[in-house]
Order: sequence, then C-alpha cells, then structure tokens
Amino acid sequence: MAASMASQAAARGLRTSKHILLDKLKCTWSSPRRWLNLQEYQSKKLMQESGVAVQRFYVAGTASEALEAAKRLNAKEIVLKAQILAGGRGKGVFDSGLKGGVHLTKDPAVVGELANKMLGFNLTTKQTPKDGVKVKTVMVAEALDISRETYFAILMDRSCNGPVMVGSPQGGMDIEEVAASTPELIFKEVIDIFEGVRDEQALRMAANLGFKGPLQRQAADQIKRLYDLFLKVDATQVEVNPLGETPEGQVVCFDAKINFDDNAEFRQKAVFAMDDMTESDPTETEAAKWDLKYIGLDGNIACFVNGAGLAMATCDIIDLHGGKPANFLDLGGGVKERQVYEAFKLLTADPKVEAILVNIFGGIVNCAIIANGITKACRELELKVPLVVRLEGTNVHEAKRILSESGLPITAADNLDDAAKKAVAAIKK
Repeated sequence: MAASMASQAAARGLRTSKHILLDKLKCTWSSPRRWLNLQEYQSKKLMQESGVAVQRFYVAGTASEALEAAKRLNAKEIVLKAQILAGGRGKGVFDSGLKGGVHLTKDPAVVGELANKMLGFNLTTKQTPKDGVKVKTVMVAEALDISRETYFAILMDRSCNGPVMVGSPQGGMDIEEVAASTPELIFKEVIDIFEGVRDEQALRMAANLGFKGPLQRQAADQIKRLYDLFLKVDATQVEVNPLGETPEGQVVCFDAKINFDDNAEFRQKAVFAMDDMTESDPTETEAAKWDLKYIGLDGNIACFVNGAGLAMATCDIIDLHGGKPANFLDLGGGVKERQVYEAFKLLTADPKVEAILVNIFGGIVNCAIIANGITKACRELELKVPLVVRLEGTNVHEAKRILSESGLPITAADNLDDAAKKAVAAIKK
C-alpha cells in the first residue's frame, strides 16, 4: 500500500527530494527539492552558451516568425516542436485538429502552416491535464540524422561525495533498463571537484561510449564542456540522451535534461528567472511561494506534515483505515508560523476537504511554532472542518498546552495510527 500511495504522488508530479538508487550503476541520483521548469529551447540555449554542440534552432511566437525562422535555417530538413513542459508531444493532439506536437518537413512553407495550427491551441498528451496545455511558442530547428545514439550524464553522487560521469553506448532509451539488462554497458567516472574532468577521463569515457578516431576527441571535448555547464549553472544533474553521432561526423547533444540546485538560486537569478510556471497547478505554485511542497490528490482528508517520508506514511495509513488523502503537503524543516497559516489557507480552499490531519514530528521543527500557527489559522480562517492534530518531538508539551488552552475544537491524537483513525471517523460522522 505504501508503494501505491508513493507512486500516486510521484505520478502526479511530486516536487520533493527524489532519490533513485540504481544498484547496477552503484550511484545515487538526486534531484532538487523543487524542480525548475525549463522549456526545451531554454535548456538548449544554456548548452549553446557553454559551447555544447546542439542543433541550430530558433524560437517563434507566431506562424510568420516560424516561417521566417525556417527560411533562415536554410536546412535540408526542419523539425518543428511545440514547446510545452509535458512529455509525449509527438503523439499529442491539438484542439485545432492537428495531430502531433513534433513535425518534420523539408518545405519551410509547411512550417508556417503547421505553426498556425499549433500556436494558440491546446495540445493534449498523456502527461497534460484533460483539456491540454496552450502552446505559446514553437521551436524551429535543423533536423539532423543520427547514425548512433549514446547516453551521457553528470550527476551528484552521495557515495562519492561529489559529481560523477555516467555513460553508456546504449543511448536513446531508458538508462534504468540498460543498467538492469546489460550492466556491463554502464560506465562511471568519479570527478575530482578540485581538478575537474581530466583529459584522460574524458577520452576514456568517449571511448567507452563507442566514439572512434577523430570523433573520440570531439566527444571528449563535448564531455568537458558539459561539465563546465554543470558547474556554471549549479546543476545537480545534466543528462544527455541521446548524445548522438551524425553521418557527417558530428557529435551533437540532441536532447538534454538539466536539474538545478535550488539552494543556488541566489546566484543563478538569470537561470531561475526562466522558470516557466504557466503549466503548473495554481495551488502548487502558491505553495512554492511559501516554500511548501504540495500536490493535490483525489480524497477528502487534508494532510499537513513535515517531511516527505512522513507525508507518504500519513497518506498510506489514512488509506489503510478506509480514508482517502486530499493532498500531500510537506512543511519541511525551518517552518515559521506564517507558513503554517498559509498552508491552512491552501488546505481549506479545496472544496473536497472534509477534515484536516496534522502530523508533525518535531526534530528541527519546534512544535510550539506549529501550535501557534494552527490556533491563529483556526481563528482567522474560521475553520469549519474537523481538525485532528498529532504532535511529537521538540517542545511538544508547550505545544499541547497551547492547543488545549486555545478553546478551539481540536482533536488531539497520541500517535499516527490514532490520528488517522480519528480523521477517518470525523468524516463518517
């Protein structure tokens, strides 16, 4: 059951820390606590600025701009891509009737016609909301043939206390599948943070990826440039899949995913200013303003918890007792009273919520701060739904005193199991 609730949250885009352990790779992949949303062209631009080889491209906001960009490219073949954050664009459908958010053509005039059916229309894929996402920009790029695909990534590895390179000659597919079926095709190089990527390391990785002759040196150069980008933008991961080889003898980064360290936002203002929140859930966006991690679920019991693991456990035990969680809300560690208040505002704004369960384990969190925030929120928001509170840890006795002396209809719980039972019972009354 725990796995099912966790997978539900993950499938709906949970933005808390995620650790995927690939046993065959013997390294931990980590992504930041909140994903920075960059469109494909924005990631390509960052790579281009660091000298990484990408396809020539332009961005257009109108059909006429797309047509002009196609002419300017003067390419044998052109690829037109709708720019949305959701995956599955190639098999998506526009409400204009056009099928597919990715199209290849050799005629620049067709680019203008296709863009006219993309821009301003909603594109629906397996990963978008039911009504799709409005396309505001398209990327017009040079289409290049790929004679061979490889996989390459630079990521933070806790077991090595720093960055590592991971590569495979089997690119263009899910790297986890490669690691599981052919672990001997996964290659890893630990990067010394003081020396950076050494020439012999880059050349060895290029050789392991299957690049030969002049292409080996070219691939090694791209690897070093990707590491420069990794450092420059304070990335936690730069994943290129595929890092491809063209029939003309070029090494090109065809598709890339960049994860950023949110703690570096103060010195990466230009990068974070590109954050595209237009496709995000409004409640999630509002929660992020207060450093809260929120994801909506389909139930009617709101969960108010500190820590992603505890939040998932809370969702699971509610489910165990016959209830359904309405959300996944993680307060994190350095919480303040105002955050508690804002969290209650978000929870009570959901019309599906019929009860609220607060489950706090106070390590670095002061339970008294939580208690003061709860009482303030209950009074000012005139809470109308049952509230069950379980507190444990730092300053818990003071917190319980604050709640008991508040005169508010708050149901105290001794432990998580007791809290879940009482929340589910409150709904059934």
